[in-house]
Amino acid sequence: MTALFGPPSPAGRSEIPLRVLIVASLVIPALIFAIASWLAYRAHFEDARDRLNRTIGLVQEHAVKVFDTFEISERYMELLFEGHDDEDIRAHEGEFSKKLSALAQSMPQVRDLWVIGADGRPLVSGAIYPLPRDLDLSDRDYFKAHLTGDVRTYISMPIEGRAVGGRFFGISRKRPLKDGRFDGVFLISIAPDYFTQFYGQLPGAEMTITALVRTDGTILARYPSLPRMPAQVSRNTLALRGITEHPEGGIIQGFSPIDHQERLLAFRRLPRYDAYVVTGIGTAAIKAEWLRAMSQHLIFGIPATLTMFVLSLMALSYTRREAAADAKLREESARRHSTELALQQAQKMEAVGQLTGGVAHDFNNLLTIIGGNLDTIRRRLLEPLQSDEARKLASSLAQPLERAQFGTQSATQLTHRLLAFSRRQPLRPERVDLNSLVAGISDLLRRTLGEEINIETVLAGGLWPTFVDRNQVENAILNLAINARDAMPGGGRLTIETANVYLDEAYVQRFGDVAAGQYVMLSVTDSGSGIPSDILEKVFEPFFTTKGTGQGSGLGLAMVHGFVKQSGGHVRIYSEVGEGTTVKIYLPRMTATEETAAAPAAKPVVRAAALGARPGETILVVEDSDGVREYATSVLEELGYAVLAASNAEEALAVVAHGGRIDLLFTDVVLPGSINGRELATKIVSRRRHLPVLFTTGYTRNAIIHHGRLDADVNLLGKPYTQQDLARKVRELLDAAAGRQE
Repeated sequence: MTALFGPPSPAGRSEIPLRVLIVASLVIPALIFAIASWLAYRAHFEDARDRLNRTIGLVQEHAVKVFDTFEISERYMELLFEGHDDEDIRAHEGEFSKKLSALAQSMPQVRDLWVIGADGRPLVSGAIYPLPRDLDLSDRDYFKAHLTGDVRTYISMPIEGRAVGGRFFGISRKRPLKDGRFDGVFLISIAPDYFTQFYGQLPGAEMTITALVRTDGTILARYPSLPRMPAQVSRNTLALRGITEHPEGGIIQGFSPIDHQERLLAFRRLPRYDAYVVTGIGTAAIKAEWLRAMSQHLIFGIPATLTMFVLSLMALSYTRREAAADAKLREESARRHSTELALQQAQKMEAVGQLTGGVAHDFNNLLTIIGGNLDTIRRRLLEPLQSDEARKLASSLAQPLERAQFGTQSATQLTHRLLAFSRRQPLRPERVDLNSLVAGISDLLRRTLGEEINIETVLAGGLWPTFVDRNQVENAILNLAINARDAMPGGGRLTIETANVYLDEAYVQRFGDVAAGQYVMLSVTDSGSGIPSDILEKVFEPFFTTKGTGQGSGLGLAMVHGFVKQSGGHVRIYSEVGEGTTVKIYLPRMTATEETAAAPAAKPVVRAAALGARPGETILVVEDSDGVREYATSVLEELGYAVLAASNAEEALAVVAHGGRIDLLFTDVVLPGSINGRELATKIVSRRRHLPVLFTTGYTRNAIIHHGRLDADVNLLGKPYTQQDLARKVRELLDAAAGRQE
């Protein structure tokens, strides 16, 4: 060290640059690291703000769509009970209850639908029939709000149900007489768990809080929930301070008095409702991410700095070996660079492998095991219990089981959406008359789009039928109508048109992604703002949207495009700024072969009491997943069937070759080895003619579908399935086989 900081020798003036280099090797990296740390700190907070903006946009969009369904439901109730007084409703309570129950069951977020009279006593409910006559709801806030003020739609506080139990909040609307006088309310009771489960599935949910609150601070739903969560927060809380300063939405930073944590909090108002969605991330989590990132830099930075310092000392002490020291430094730098590149490549390949690892099949196998065994627990543990203590146990376990089963159902819907978006969901085509479909959906469109938009239909006479999935066509029309509504904020005209068309070779040469032939055209035209020409070709790309943040996910038109292409059709969009937009969907005309395939086949009616086995009936189960195979075997044995089990095609063929009675083959489509489920069924049926085959899978691939459609001779039970699903399908196939033999 004396040689480093002492005065240079008369012949060693050239050592001064080396001394400066040694000092700089410590000071400059430290300075650079300090500056980079500060910039990274700010960047992490900016990134957190961007993530919050994306998340709050997604949460707001979800809440708006859910609340729009409530508005549609209330309009439906207004139309359903229009012209019916209280006595008439009570006289036909059973009929009205069934209609409300059917509507509630179609929406998982809805617990029940109510009509409450002017005296506060309920007239009809979708979940309770008959209603107790002594039930009085006049003290509820959702009832009193319409007595004391001209409130169009009121969101109540979370309350405990009196008739059924359980916590809910309500959305109510005044039920007026023709002269405008108060005649009670329409009420939709909402399960907060629906929102909390959605919030729990958001990306990064473990690091954030997400909530739905009223403008007065009443918490309607929150994830994660707190052991002692207040029903209403005070005005000095972080969220309400932000709402007061920025009523439409924004981001605020500060301490939350609820859990005493500092957060970045994003909030947005729901259009047309006195409610906000809120999501926040703790600043401690942001700082922890920043520290982890800077620690990774230190892993490389400290060795590099120390290496440079040591090499500089060696250069100062051994000036004659400067070239060797420089070469060593270059070698070290090259090695570090090579290591970094190798690490980045390994991380990239690992991510690609995770994304392409057959998620759909494995995930549905897990859902089958989870959902099936939950159902088995309910049947075997809860239903047979008789004593008071046992019934208390059943009551305490019923709700957690219901939540778990609801979670498996939500996960199942998620996998279906992912497969549909990627064009791997098997379509269930049927004969569709587009004129009838458009006429049937028009009322729903009018309620959805509102009175400001005039809907016109131009339906062609003698329209050809088409062979497509009806539900997908309805979803496509709804997607296009909602896009049109967003393009006409001040109202306008929506025209839906049908026609028979022939796409000739000239058209095919121009656009290239469609075959010439006869098509049924469905056209949706709006008088909205239009789309600029420079982005018109991008509108069918996934996640591309021209809407503002939180107003659209960019998946609507992409899903329409995917469905049309999977159906063998064609879609084109025409638009000019200020002149509106037209989307034309061309679906292939139904062929004679498809007409024959679409003819409804008579199926045996299987009653619930007849789902069990007949004496001696034996089923061969082929499933490579141990958990799924064990569940299927236990269910079938519980139903009284004799079961032969195999984990692959080779074992199954050995069982068949051994002889013995087999009445039905139940096999997974995707099996390990060189023989899949379809090939296995072909081999077995060639030996045992007329043997019924039931396939199951969580991901169809191409073994049993062609061009996205199930083969006509395939009986498929999708994963996950329940005991009831399996029992009914097996009994149906066995009874059909017995009928053919007779």
